[in-house]
Amino acid sequence: MKLSDGFDARRLRPREPRNWRMRLGAAFSALLATLGVLLAMAGAASLLGRPPALGDLNASPVGAALILVLGLLLLYFGIWLWRVCRRRMRRNQELNLAPHLMKKHD
Repeated sequence: MKLSDGFDARRLRPREPRNWRMRLGAAFSALLATLGVLLAMAGAASLLGRPPALGDLNASPVGAALILVLGLLLLYFGIWLWRVCRRRMRRNQELNLAPHLMKKHD
């Protein structure tokens, strides 16, 4: 079947304006995850007997454990927020089908 000259496939799925809030949210969540990894590494290094990386803040074992837990929480929250932002960014490009009929990409 021959397509007519006036056919434009891009009209079938019009492009919406880019969602900069989700992009900035994904970048912020990546920074949170990076900070979480760095804090967790500093807390673990201090607990394992290395010199404290943050000065007097994690000189004691309790402070080092607190920094380790805080780093792990920031890492978890950063990854969760990144996944939410990425899922919302991809939602605009999908067809309107039931979620259980689509393949899982994330």
